[in-house]
Amino acid sequence: MIKQWLYTLFVVPTNNWLLQLFRYGFVGGMAFLVDYGTLFALTHYAGVPYLWSAAIAFLLGLITNYLISISWVFQHNGKMQVWQEFLFFAFIGVIGLGLNELIMYIGSDLIHLHYMISKLISTAIVFFWNFFARKFLLFNKK
Repeated sequence: MIKQWLYTLFVVPTNNWLLQLFRYGFVGGMAFLVDYGTLFALTHYAGVPYLWSAAIAFLLGLITNYLISISWVFQHNGKMQVWQEFLFFAFIGVIGLGLNELIMYIGSDLIHLHYMISKLISTAIVFFWNFFARKFLLFNKK
């Protein structure tokens, strides 16, 4: 019983948005590690200004997110070519990047939070934007 439940949760392709949200949480976690780690490394060790580091890190996280999402979370919608799907996926991510930068700027420059704290807040907000936009605008089979 538990084995079948875990198999359904982690393996079986699904269009159930709750299961996809659960899986997207894992994908988001992996992409976040790439994003957050790159932000820290570029800013702390390479001396790159944090907003530049955040943009580069976010884009690396986006690529990680796309590659894992298309193989595990979402199903190709069949309405467009794969390259068009990637561009739309990236466009949603660019909007997320804009939100990320805005939230980090407000948090770090206006409220004077540490940039890593601003990034945590930004990540939570942008996570939900990215999931719901991708689920209902891009990978919606209806």
